[in-house]
Amino acid sequence: MTDAALGPSVRREAGYGGAMLDLLVRAGRLPSGKTPVDIAIKNGRISEISPRIDATAGRVIDAGGRLVAPPFADPHFHMDATLSLGLPRLNRSGTLLEGIALWGELKPLLTVEAVMERALRYCDLAVSQGLLAIRTHVDVCDDKLTAVQALLQVKKQVASYIDLQLVAFPQDGLFRDPTAHTNLLRALEMGVDVVGGIPHFERTMQAGTDSVRTLCEIAEKRGLQVDLHCDESDDPFSRHIETLAAETVRLGLQGRVVGSHCTSMHSMDNYYASKLIPLIAEAQLHIVPNPLINITLQGRSDTYPKRRGMTRVPELRAAGVNVAFGQDCTMDPWYPLGSADMLEVANMGIHAAPMTSREAMSWAFTSVTANGYLAMGLPDPTLRVGGPASMIILQARDPIEAVRMRATRLTVIREGRVLAETAPRLAQLSLPGRPKELDPADYAPIAEG
Repeated sequence: MTDAALGPSVRREAGYGGAMLDLLVRAGRLPSGKTPVDIAIKNGRISEISPRIDATAGRVIDAGGRLVAPPFADPHFHMDATLSLGLPRLNRSGTLLEGIALWGELKPLLTVEAVMERALRYCDLAVSQGLLAIRTHVDVCDDKLTAVQALLQVKKQVASYIDLQLVAFPQDGLFRDPTAHTNLLRALEMGVDVVGGIPHFERTMQAGTDSVRTLCEIAEKRGLQVDLHCDESDDPFSRHIETLAAETVRLGLQGRVVGSHCTSMHSMDNYYASKLIPLIAEAQLHIVPNPLINITLQGRSDTYPKRRGMTRVPELRAAGVNVAFGQDCTMDPWYPLGSADMLEVANMGIHAAPMTSREAMSWAFTSVTANGYLAMGLPDPTLRVGGPASMIILQARDPIEAVRMRATRLTVIREGRVLAETAPRLAQLSLPGRPKELDPADYAPIAEG
């Protein structure tokens, strides 16, 4: 493949003054700016961002006015189940409950080697998509902790290119499963990072409430973060997020707690939601909806009208809550699609909310970059002088265009090291009197406002 076929042109370049740079990205548009800038990279850090940098670099990548942004983050995933579609059978009803039952059938068949092989294949795909930070829930309702063993090894193996966090997740319920509590503690001792749970899957509402309290106390005692599957249900009276907010404040866990899914909020009456959302904001909870999965699994028992299935994203944003979209699943018992593409997630989030203002669509891009890092407790990935030289060059000129087109990731860079390159998406046309080559990114919106 020629350099030209790789998209941003790649070459060595002689410049003036200063020490040799490791990498120089020319003419890239930052998410917050309209004027292209050069980005100088030395020793894995950004050493300068200026309209023009004259320097000698080991490698120069010409972004050609395209968007240069932080890598994507997925704050909610299930890597132990990924790419297992069809094992041992398919989810015929497409429901959450059949997916859980199907996963229960697959768990006894798991091996450390098989889980690792699938997870590493997924990590390869993630890197190609510019996804360099992933929080994955790992089921601990297996006395052998097969998936925990596997993903701890995967975490070590990918550490140089993916920030991988593991959540100890009692899929069958902390109290509903007889050994889940013990296994969760074992998993944390083995090195799992985050305390997880699923209160709405306990046998009673009270048991769910008790599990939230217990899990938050475990996290507080150990100095860990909390990430609970919370109210992934169409039941408007599934209100464990309220308990999670209260326990977060009681134990001083503000900023360290995530409520994932929270789909029951789409069924709650407005009066109760108007009370609940300020409590979530007060507790500084992070909320992680999963648009692809939520709109697929929820509302299955509805005829018409049929509920959308996603939590109240615009209202949460208006209250100042950090909302970060997650992917949840890729080709597993719950979801037969997916491709590690966080722009697909953002795109679907815009449709499902719905939210189509320019500001909201631009925010959707932030929801799968900076907001995801914040929810995971990772450093701000914003491209800045002195910060890590981790970035993606996209076949788009701004965040909205990137989400609209699900833009090709032309170059993926981690701490100054190029991890992946993809040729731009171009159409060769044979039309009388019309251009023969079409770049989808050339179709800019008519209005900026």
